[in-house]
Amino acid sequence: MIIHTRPAHCNFTSPAFTGNGRPRALFSQAQSGYDNSSQSTARDKPRSLTHWFALACVWITFASSGLVFSEPAPVDALSIGLVLLLPVIGLVRISGVLVVYLALWLIIAAGHYLASANATDVSTAVTFSSVSLFLYIVSFVIAAFTAYRPKAHGALILSAWTFAALFATILALMSYVGMIPGGETLFMKFGRASGTFKDPNVFGAFLVAPIVYMVHLSIHNKTLKAFGPLFVAGLLSIGVLLCFSRGAWINLAAAVIIYGYLAFVTAPSNWQRSRIMIYLMAGVLLGITVIGVAVQFDSVSGLLSERASLLQSYDAGHEGRFGGQAKALTLITQNAFGIGPKVFGTRYHHEEVHNVYLSIVLNAGWIGGGLYWVAVFLTIGLGLRHALKGSGGHPIFLVLLAAFMANALEGVVIDSDHWRHFYVLMGMCWGFMSVAPYMAREQIKERAARTTLASMRAIAHRSPRMRRHA
Repeated sequence: MIIHTRPAHCNFTSPAFTGNGRPRALFSQAQSGYDNSSQSTARDKPRSLTHWFALACVWITFASSGLVFSEPAPVDALSIGLVLLLPVIGLVRISGVLVVYLALWLIIAAGHYLASANATDVSTAVTFSSVSLFLYIVSFVIAAFTAYRPKAHGALILSAWTFAALFATILALMSYVGMIPGGETLFMKFGRASGTFKDPNVFGAFLVAPIVYMVHLSIHNKTLKAFGPLFVAGLLSIGVLLCFSRGAWINLAAAVIIYGYLAFVTAPSNWQRSRIMIYLMAGVLLGITVIGVAVQFDSVSGLLSERASLLQSYDAGHEGRFGGQAKALTLITQNAFGIGPKVFGTRYHHEEVHNVYLSIVLNAGWIGGGLYWVAVFLTIGLGLRHALKGSGGHPIFLVLLAAFMANALEGVVIDSDHWRHFYVLMGMCWGFMSVAPYMAREQIKERAARTTLASMRAIAHRSPRMRRHA
């Protein structure tokens, strides 16, 4: 089942289409990956100010996604506009796969509301559950928007995301060196870089996808054009370093390793594999150099040595982080329907669980929490299968999948169930994957059509010679 909302202004009598409205060439640009489908022929290019306005709104939304001093943030209001605007404009493509994706989130949301009935503060629990539902719906719409033109729309979102990350990082770094009066209060928290976020941990995790995207651009651009993305990646990596978040450090390392592996095994040639290895080794050397320079500053080296320890004082003990997770496990076994959002940190422990896979079961019960686990691991499993098949147009998908997997890994040590960028990454991954079956069928048809056309040309080329001999 495919529900493809077509813009009303599309001209089906243009030279790109036959009389019945079918495109004359489904794959007019053989090297453009996913955008080679009928989705990306002339009828899918923005032809009106309305479409350009919609795409501009998407870019502005993600370019402002780093402004999270408080909640709700500006990106939340803009996201509501996208949820309403994109389907109306016709810039979404909803398939059966995405319907299943939405159904998963709606059941999880129902689990949230059901568990909220057990909360000590029902109003707070319902508010938390409503925010979760909003993030789920946004993720679905982003998935459908990505599916409409995966390569183009994926690049649009990632470019805006990179802008937001760069803006936040520059403010954080300038504040760190004292170039902005009052910056230590606005763009730093407890000596840690936080940029335009209220939490250094979220700030660090937010930078991971843009860093991997810049690595991707440097690998796939010509050598001279690779220096710009590499410089941006290096600058953002300094931001991750100075946020002093152990989770963000692991997140970034895992994302780069996963992306490097997937890019290497799916590379079309040994030359491309060599290029990948050179750039990754250069990145590692650059990272070591940056850390070496950073530790020369007392303010950095002291906090770095403290945060680099795997076990902090607040992790151990019955009242520590791990003790809290042990309490959460006990509560999970005793409450099949959950205890409701925002209950654990106020009633059973002095802080939240710091493990999204445990907290989600407490917040949404066995069914809701279990389906969250299913959604995450299904995304990883299907994503790896899709990536390793080497489908056309997949390089950007590798960026998304690597960043998503790394963020999912960080969820083991932090509550990421309200991280906006986590749901954006998951939605974009599903958007790419949802068009894969359709693309496979269309590629088979296209190869058959090309074979038939080649045979007809060969016959037409031989016919005059045959007549002359006769």
